[in-house]
Amino acid sequence: MGPQSSGKSTLLNHLFGTNFREMDAFKGRSQTTKGIWMARCAGIEPCTLVMDLEGTDGRERGEDDTAFEKQSALFALAVSDIVLINMWCHDIGREQAANKPLLKTVFQVMMRLFSPRKTTLMFVIRDKTRTPLENLEPVLREDIQKIWDSVPKPEAHKETPLSDFFNVEVVALSSYEEKEEQFKDQVASLRQRFFHSITPGGLAGDRRGVVPASGFSFSAQEIWKVIKENKDLDLPAHKVMVATVRCEEIANEKYGSFVANEKWCQIEEAVESGPVSGFGKKLSAILNISLSEYDAEAIYFDEGVRSAKRQQLEEKLLQLVQPAHQSMLSHIRSGTLEKFKEAFDKALNAGDGFSLAAQTCTQSYMAHFDEWHADAVIEQANWDTSKARDKLRRDIDAHIASVHAAKLSELTSSFEAKLNEALSGPVEALLDGANSGTWAAIKKLLRHETALAVAGFSNAISGFDMDGQSKDKLIASLENYARGVVEAKAREESGRVLIRMKDRFSMLFSHDSESMPRIWTGKEDIRAITKTARSASLKLLSVMVAIRLDDDVDNIETTLSSALMDTKNNAAVKDRSIITFDPLASSSWEKIPSSRTLITPVQCKSLWRQFRTETEYTVTQAISAQEAHKRNNNWLPPPWAIAALVVLGFNEFMTLLRNPLYLGVIFVGFLLIKALWVQLDISGEFRNGALPGLLSLSSKFLPTIMNLLKRLAEEGQKPATADSQRNATKSYQNGSSPLSDSSSSPSSSSASSGVISPQNGTEYSNTLKDD
Repeated sequence: MGPQSSGKSTLLNHLFGTNFREMDAFKGRSQTTKGIWMARCAGIEPCTLVMDLEGTDGRERGEDDTAFEKQSALFALAVSDIVLINMWCHDIGREQAANKPLLKTVFQVMMRLFSPRKTTLMFVIRDKTRTPLENLEPVLREDIQKIWDSVPKPEAHKETPLSDFFNVEVVALSSYEEKEEQFKDQVASLRQRFFHSITPGGLAGDRRGVVPASGFSFSAQEIWKVIKENKDLDLPAHKVMVATVRCEEIANEKYGSFVANEKWCQIEEAVESGPVSGFGKKLSAILNISLSEYDAEAIYFDEGVRSAKRQQLEEKLLQLVQPAHQSMLSHIRSGTLEKFKEAFDKALNAGDGFSLAAQTCTQSYMAHFDEWHADAVIEQANWDTSKARDKLRRDIDAHIASVHAAKLSELTSSFEAKLNEALSGPVEALLDGANSGTWAAIKKLLRHETALAVAGFSNAISGFDMDGQSKDKLIASLENYARGVVEAKAREESGRVLIRMKDRFSMLFSHDSESMPRIWTGKEDIRAITKTARSASLKLLSVMVAIRLDDDVDNIETTLSSALMDTKNNAAVKDRSIITFDPLASSSWEKIPSSRTLITPVQCKSLWRQFRTETEYTVTQAISAQEAHKRNNNWLPPPWAIAALVVLGFNEFMTLLRNPLYLGVIFVGFLLIKALWVQLDISGEFRNGALPGLLSLSSKFLPTIMNLLKRLAEEGQKPATADSQRNATKSYQNGSSPLSDSSSSPSSSSASSGVISPQNGTEYSNTLKDD
């Protein structure tokens, strides 16, 4: 900055290799640079931008000069690290020189800044005279200090020295018009000071509040906008604002770059279908690249803003990858759970104890989960993943509990099935042959089988590491099941008690002590047999009335016997017409709870009545058979009839004695009648009655006669054939031909064809009897 037409553009072009428009001296002195121009310095490192400001104190702007002068000065101080102030050598030491109002304006503008930027003010003395610089510099610094002291300052900077705001440098240059070569040499020497000017010790080495190059354009626009609106410029706040905008832009750019990253897209797609090996490392590397690129681009912005925006970027990126991370954890958890189930089942099948297998597999696969989870951990994330681990542990515990319950249920069902098989058949057999010792035998059987089952069950569940209370509960349940099997079988058999009673009655009534079927000959005591059979059936009923698995004593058998079998007492009671209490007129037994009652007294009375009714026919048939047998065996006439036959048949008897041929005819007739009697089974036919017997005999009589005659003819031929064979054999043994005794054949034949001898008649009779 400097007065108009003071050679500012010429100096900048020679000093920085720029191409700003310069004043043509031949056309007159007038305004050349209007506004603020900017160019990049040629050949100076690091990259340096130079601004050429419109000159102050120009006649072209008139009254507006002061306003734009302040605006441009404030803009220059806000964005620049080094400000070159052009001034004429002959103005030094003058009170009203053109440079003093300019310096005053600069200092006044500087006071509007809330904090110093440590700007370097380089006073370039143009057209240096013979006065040494050593003499000019003190005078210039003294004038600058006076201006600083005279400028009104805000309360915060009342005592602030000039050096906190500015580094003052003074250089002198020869006249460009008169000593051009010398001017160029001096400018070339000055140019060297701008190389690496921001390094410590350089012209701008102690600068503060630097805006990065990437944010310079936006920062300059915003600063000029605030200056034009005539607002106070808060450079620290402006720096934060610029950093905020630029860091946010950088963060958004890096976020978009991450979203489009091919590796991230592949991981995101792969993790949907299953676990990805090295998930955490791969994703951490991609995130590190994005965050490192952000750090590299935002490194020169305000640290607080940069860190805040970096944190926001990191949060957005982590929020983006969190679903993938959750999917990865879900895959790890489900995979671990499945492998645990397989290992657990394999361990149980190998015979390991349940508790040992559960503990070993749980520890092993929880450790595997931790390893796989560590592989999925993202370095930048600080997520609490304990919920996934806790859920896995809950799932494992739930599976163990379900298998535990299933195994116990399986064991319980197995031993219950064994108990059912061991008890059902024997209990049924014992109840079928019910007697006084039936329930004692059932109790013994129940205790024995229950003890065996409990011992095996206790050994089977020893590997489940259960507390004593739980074991006792399961064993008690098994014992109750065994008792329930017996009770259920007893209830089932009690429903068939009437059939059992009739079967027992039939067995005892219809069979003798040697289990042979009875033949009712008339000698048996049917009344005694009936009473014995009914007593046995009543005994069976008394056994089936109630469940007797405890050691309680009851009088059920006595009650039933007195009420149902004691007929004398019942008859006496009926005869005396005395009203007494019926022990069976009740719905419960004395000393027997309803839970153990199978048949109530009332039901017993009804069953006995039905039993007697249904067995009465069997007894009646036995009595009828006995009477029929007596009738059939009593075929002799009465004694008086025998005496009458002897007296009246004396003459006929004597006739038979005088003529023995009649005896032979009578004997033959007897044999024939006896054969017919046996063949027709006349006694058996008349056993069922006279009329049925006659009908049956009438249908069998003629076939029996025909069969008998046929047999007689066959038997009559057998002796002759046998005698011929015997004679032939005897002749052959004597050495003679069978034809040599042919003369004896007629006699043998005639003898064999004669009347049957008594011996042959007896043999024939025996044959008929056998048939």
